[in-house]
Amino acid sequence: MSEDNKVTDAQSGLLNRLLNKVEVIGNKLPDPAVMFAGLLVIIWFLSLIFSQFTYSEIDPRTGVEITVNNLLAPTAMANFLATMVNTFMYFAPLGVVLVAMLGIGVAERSGFINVGIKLLLNTTPKALLTPMLILVAIVSHTAVDAGYVLVIPLGGVIFYAAGRHPLAGIAAAFAGVSGGFSANFVPSAIDPLLQGITQTAAQMHNPEVMLNPLNNWGFTAASTLLVVAVGWYLTDKVIEPRLKATEIDGDTDAMPQIEEVSPKDRKAFYSASFTMLLGVIILIAVTVPEGSALRDPETAAIASFNAPLMQSIVPLIFLLFWVPGIVHGYVSGNFKESRDVITAMTKSMEGMAYYMVMAFFCALFIKAFGDSNLGILLSIKGANILQALALPGGVTLVGIIFLVAFINLFVGSASAKWMLIAPIFVPMLMQLGISPDLTQAAYRVGDSSSNIITPLLPYFPLVVVYCQRYVKGTGIGTLVSLMLPYSVALLVLWSAFLLIYWGIGLPLGLQSSYTYPA
Repeated sequence: MSEDNKVTDAQSGLLNRLLNKVEVIGNKLPDPAVMFAGLLVIIWFLSLIFSQFTYSEIDPRTGVEITVNNLLAPTAMANFLATMVNTFMYFAPLGVVLVAMLGIGVAERSGFINVGIKLLLNTTPKALLTPMLILVAIVSHTAVDAGYVLVIPLGGVIFYAAGRHPLAGIAAAFAGVSGGFSANFVPSAIDPLLQGITQTAAQMHNPEVMLNPLNNWGFTAASTLLVVAVGWYLTDKVIEPRLKATEIDGDTDAMPQIEEVSPKDRKAFYSASFTMLLGVIILIAVTVPEGSALRDPETAAIASFNAPLMQSIVPLIFLLFWVPGIVHGYVSGNFKESRDVITAMTKSMEGMAYYMVMAFFCALFIKAFGDSNLGILLSIKGANILQALALPGGVTLVGIIFLVAFINLFVGSASAKWMLIAPIFVPMLMQLGISPDLTQAAYRVGDSSSNIITPLLPYFPLVVVYCQRYVKGTGIGTLVSLMLPYSVALLVLWSAFLLIYWGIGLPLGLQSSYTYPA
């Protein structure tokens, strides 16, 4: 082992010990589904205890003093059982995510998304290799987990083929896929998933609140530039220079190679891309006319909650990936018959099985939390404390970002964390005049920034294996030491970016706002 490697190991020793403690603590946490089931039971007993007291806080929904409802009362338990099925069926995030995934799953399993990623990477000039790799990694979120299994290993392959250190390519791709998880100019399934949770939490404060699935699209699209710029600089100026003394001692003959895109796959991709472009043109053509059925029937506006176009965002995401995916599948030969399309959709739903189990318990927990009135009581009391502290709104948002980044070290699932804390933070900040759209944007910054330094991320061990193909001695500490600069830089600069974005007043997304009438 070289002297430089010894210094690096010594520097990462303290960090490794800290991460080992985090890993031990994190491994003791129950599965998110079990966690929500346990929280449901806790809410029941808390409702019994706090229902014995009276409170002076006024419920903004009714204008009367808040009363905590005892969920263990016989009538409440009977209602819980009678409405359990509907509570799950009408859980807002469930339907939108499953519908979006049906279309994206076909596009992914037909090869449409994978071929597109390979074409982008294969035609990139060497000088732009790093930013293009990070950009492709960010766009891969559209296919949910495709980036982890396709783009990250390809990052090592293309850097190695270009004469650069492969671990730098893996780090850059990992930073884009996971660190930039909430940056994307292409709508993906994560958008309606988080929006559904946010809307459910906001309705605990005001049942009339409706949010657009793309309520953060403007911010996430602009954030793409930030993540690419930060990742580009750190990879070329910080990470790769540190790796110069790190010997590549893996079996180079067994290393994965960049597969050439066959003429048949290329033809299929272009056919599918043309189909997608044609679909967008048709959508624009039928929306532009004043009398379009997709406009608000009363105001003729396009960006209106009552406009069918805005209510069709998720079905449109489904169609814009489903149809091109079918075209690519048949032209490439990956789909032979209609049954193959259905199989692809079935496989995508199989991948969502765990999410549906978690959503079942989460839906019951959120419903109980709302019915008990503990959520609104906590949010009002919390808002009163924050108002008494008189902290600027920006300070409050940054505090939430850093808190979420810390929680992310223990609970890796973006949806599980948001399901857990949204019912508290969203209504609380609504009390302070901060919109659910802005609160969700702050959450996304914190959630993304620390993804790449927690060994509890499900794909973290897989990335370690990718690194070991090139450097046999790579361990968790090695990968964390590579990713820590990205994490810290994203946490600080992305938080500042959100504050600047907010200060300028740029649109967060469709039908979104920064403020809420307190």
